[in-house]
Amino acid sequence: MSDDSGIIGSDPAHAPDQADGDRRALRGVVIVVASLIVVTVVGVALVLSFVGAEREREIQNWQVRLGIVADGRAGAVAQWLDEQTTVLARLSSNASLQLYAMDLVADTAGDVNQIEGNFVRNLLNATADQAGFVPTRRTGRVDANIEAPASAGLAIVNPAGGVIVGSDFMPELPGRFGPMLATASEGRTAVFGPQMGPTGEPLLGFAAPLYAIQQNATAGGEIGFVVGLRPFDRTIFELLVQPGNIWETTETLLVRRRDRSIEYITPLSDGTPPMGKSLSIETPRLAAAQAFKDPGLFGFGRNHAGKSVLYTSRAVPGTDWLLVHSITEEEALAASEARLTSLLIVFLLLIGGVLVGALALWRHGTSVRLAKIAASHRIASDRLQSFMKFVRVVTDGQPTAIAAVDESGRYTFANIGAAWGSGLTPDQVVGRTMTDVMGPHAANLFKDLNARAFLTNEPVSEVQALERDGAERMIKSDHIPLAADRDHPRSVLMVLEDITDLMAERAQREATMRDLVGTLVSLVDRRDPYSANHSNRVAELSVAIATEMGEPEQTVRTVDITGNLMNLGKILVPESILTKTESLTEDEKKVIRDSMVQTAELLRSVHFDLPVAETIRQLQERPDGTGYPQGLSGDDLLLTARIVTVANAFVGMVSPRAFRGALSVEDACSQLLGNVDTQYDVRPVAALMNYLQNRGGAERWRHIDDTPAD
Repeated sequence: MSDDSGIIGSDPAHAPDQADGDRRALRGVVIVVASLIVVTVVGVALVLSFVGAEREREIQNWQVRLGIVADGRAGAVAQWLDEQTTVLARLSSNASLQLYAMDLVADTAGDVNQIEGNFVRNLLNATADQAGFVPTRRTGRVDANIEAPASAGLAIVNPAGGVIVGSDFMPELPGRFGPMLATASEGRTAVFGPQMGPTGEPLLGFAAPLYAIQQNATAGGEIGFVVGLRPFDRTIFELLVQPGNIWETTETLLVRRRDRSIEYITPLSDGTPPMGKSLSIETPRLAAAQAFKDPGLFGFGRNHAGKSVLYTSRAVPGTDWLLVHSITEEEALAASEARLTSLLIVFLLLIGGVLVGALALWRHGTSVRLAKIAASHRIASDRLQSFMKFVRVVTDGQPTAIAAVDESGRYTFANIGAAWGSGLTPDQVVGRTMTDVMGPHAANLFKDLNARAFLTNEPVSEVQALERDGAERMIKSDHIPLAADRDHPRSVLMVLEDITDLMAERAQREATMRDLVGTLVSLVDRRDPYSANHSNRVAELSVAIATEMGEPEQTVRTVDITGNLMNLGKILVPESILTKTESLTEDEKKVIRDSMVQTAELLRSVHFDLPVAETIRQLQERPDGTGYPQGLSGDDLLLTARIVTVANAFVGMVSPRAFRGALSVEDACSQLLGNVDTQYDVRPVAALMNYLQNRGGAERWRHIDDTPAD
C-alpha cells in the first residue's frame, strides 16, 4: 500500500491538479485582500459621510437657534419703535393740542409764553419726561449735577422745520433731519436716524403730521409736525440682548447701508461706539453685506472683526435698519467638531480592529473551511427542503392559483390552486404544459400574457372572462417575470385570482351610488328650476375635461360624482332666493356661496372611496388665493376641484338664466381665458378648449335651454 501511495503521490498526472490548487489558493488570497481593502475604503467613506451629515445637522440646529433669537430681538425693536411713534401719533391727534397749535402757527412771531403756548409746552414736557424724549442726563443714566444740554425733546414745528414750541431741552431741528419731515408729510409717522446731534451723541428722530381740527389727513395738507428727538442709547441697545444667553461670542447688531458701505449703528463687542464703524460693502464675505442682499438669509461670513461667524438677519419694519445676529463659527461648532473628531477616531479604530479580526478569522477559517463545507451543504440542503415545505404550505393556503412557467410553457412550480380543476396534485402539475393542465383555450390566453412579460421584462396584469365549471368567471391574472439562475430557467410567476364576486359587489355598490346621486340631483333640480340639469351637465363636461387631460379613472369618477352633487346644499337655501329673478343682495349671495360648503358638510360622512367632499369644499377657491372659504392657491387646490370649477363656470355661462341670456361658446371661452391663473387653472381650461375645438364639443354646448317650464 505504501508503494502504491508513493506512486500516486509522484504521478506527474497529479502535478497540474496541484498547480491548479495553488493558483486557486492564490486567487482566494488576492480576493480576500482586495475585499478587505474595499471594505476599509467603504467604511472610511461611510464614517466621513456620517460625520459630514452630523455637522450639517448641527449647522441646521444653529440656523433654528439664531433665527429664533433674531425674530425675538427684531420684534422687540419693532415694538419699541411702535411705542415711540404711538406717542407722537397721540399728540398729533390731541384735539386741544391741534386747537392751540393752530393759534401758535397762525402767530409764529408772537409770544410763545402765552397761555396756549404754556399749555402746549407743559403737555410736551410731561410727555417727553414720561416717554423718554429727554437728554441722557435727564433719564438718570449718568449721575451729574450739570444741567443737561438742549439735545432731545418734543416740539411742534412749522412745515419748514422751524420750532414753534418745544419741551425744555428740545434743540432747533438739525438740518440733516429734514428728510424725516418729507416722509411725515406723506401722511404717516416717520422714523429717521440715528444721526449725530448737536452734542455729538447719536439721536433718533420721529415725526408725525399735524392737521387742523376737522381737517382731512391728506399729503401736504399739514399745518406742521409733531417732532421727537431722543438719544439713540442704552434704551434700545438693551433690546438687542437675548435673555438667558449662555454663549460668549453671540452678537446682535443693527446695521444700515450707506451708499457703498455698511454702517454699524449700535455698539460693537470690541468697544466701538454707535455709528463708529463702517466697512465697504465689497469687503469679502462680510456677513452684514451678504445679509442686505437677502434679508432673512442664514449663512457663513465674517463679522466686523474679520472672524468667521454663523449669522442670520431680519429687516426692522419702518426703518432702513437690518438686525444681524451672529456667533463665531469657532464657538458654535467647537463642541460638535470635537465630538465628531472623537467619533471619527473611534470609528476608524473600530474599522481597523474589525479588519485585523477579519484577517485573523480568515487565516484560521481557511484551515477548517474544507472540513465544514460538506456539513454546510447538508445543512443548506435540509434548510432548503424545509423552506420549500414552508413555501408549499403558504402557497397552498392561498385562495389564488400560483405557478411558475418557463418559456416553453411548462410548469416549474405549482400550488394546489394551479391544478385548475384538473384533478392533478401540485407535484404532478410540475413538468406538464399549460395546455395539459388548463385546456387549450385558457392556456393560449395566459401564454400570450406570459409572452408579453418575457418580452418587456415587466409585470403584466389582466382581467379576463373565462368559463369554468359551466359558468363565466372573471379571472385577474398577474404575470411577473423571474430571472434565470443556476438551477432554474427563465420563468414567469403566474398568480390567478377569481374576482367574480368582488366585481359583482363593486358593481352593486356603484349602481346604488348612482341611484343615490340621481335621487339627490333630482331633489335639487325640483327646488331650483333655473338650474335644472345644471349638475348633470357640469358632471358631463368635467368628465370630458378630465378625459381630455388623460387623467386616471379615479379622477374621472371623482369629477363625475362631484359635478352631480355639487348643488346638494341648495336644499337648505330658501326657495325664494333660488327662484328670485332680480339681482341678489350680498346676504343672499352669501347664502348661495355657503350652500356649496354645506354640500361638503352633508357629504363628509358618506364613504365614496374618493375625495368628493373635499373637492366640493374647494369649488369656490381660486388659483390666486382670493377664493372662498379657505383662500387656498396653486397646487394646494385638488386637481379635481380645478377641473369641476372650470366646467361649472363654462356651463353657467352658456346656460340662460332668469336674469340674463346664455353666452355664446366663444364668449364663454374668452372669459375663461381672460381669467386663467386668477380664477381658473390653465390646464383644465386648455383641455376644455381642445375638447370644444377638436372633439366636436362646441356643437354639443352651443344650444342649451335651461329655462324652467311655466
